[in-house]
Amino acid sequence: MFCNILSGGVVGVGACLVGVEVDMDRGLPSFSMVGSLSGEVRESRERVSVALKNSGFSIPPTRLTVNLAPADVHKEGTAFDLPIAVGILQVMSYFGENATKDILFLGELGLNGELKKVRGVLPIVQAAAKAGVKQCIVPFANAAEGAVIPGIKVRGAESVGQVLAFLQQENEGEKEKILPEVSMDAKLLLKNRLPEGEDFAQVQGQEMARRAAEIAAAGFHNLLMIGPPGAGKSMIARRIPGILPPLTLQESLEVTGIYSVAGLLEEGQALVTKRPFQYPHHTISRAALTGGSLRPRPGLISLSHRGV
Repeated sequence: MFCNILSGGVVGVGACLVGVEVDMDRGLPSFSMVGSLSGEVRESRERVSVALKNSGFSIPPTRLTVNLAPADVHKEGTAFDLPIAVGILQVMSYFGENATKDILFLGELGLNGELKKVRGVLPIVQAAAKAGVKQCIVPFANAAEGAVIPGIKVRGAESVGQVLAFLQQENEGEKEKILPEVSMDAKLLLKNRLPEGEDFAQVQGQEMARRAAEIAAAGFHNLLMIGPPGAGKSMIARRIPGILPPLTLQESLEVTGIYSVAGLLEEGQALVTKRPFQYPHHTISRAALTGGSLRPRPGLISLSHRGV
């Protein structure tokens, strides 16, 4: 039996949709995975198998093949655990073929079946919404992050058993009770943001430096400050985000997407509502500053997007 479960993966600071194809056939017992996978994705075989066993589901001794398409895009991260588990349960006929239609699944599985937080949920949900996907099921810790995207339902789950109960239920009202939709108003979050803690009113003296900082902030220009230690360069720089215009919704989504890919959003945090400020040490490596290395992640330049 064959099924195709919709998921998504991080590509740079963006995302792409991934189809998790699962096939169960007679033959020597095996569990193989293909599709240009990183080591952590290949390790999902053990996580999924043990998580399903400890959740009360026994995988029969058959030949299981999992393909993550498109195969020419490198897959990394732990967010494919849940869609692989859902695909296995579907080919084992725990629910109908239409139960997973227009639903995107993301989440890392613990060995006891619980769903753990993953990175990159916001850009993946954005890509799903653009593709016309109607619903997303993500770990509960990531639900607020994904719910700021309009035009798509986001549901937060705490375990693979809860997801199965949702998929087995045919009554829409009962489905809402099992996995209620998480609602977040992004515009309201930006409107209710807390005031900045550091302000230019706290700076005494340095009129020329303050004036230069104000001109640079007004026109989004670059600024170079030179002076002896203790003159106030870092103090003034720290307060520049406080005189920049507030983040617009689009800017906030851009910044939040980068921080989501980097895994720097706090649990339950929906949006980055303040302009970021990064202060690298002069000994920082090129990879840490610009991003990249063997496993590409956003560097401090990307993390300061729309900020300082």
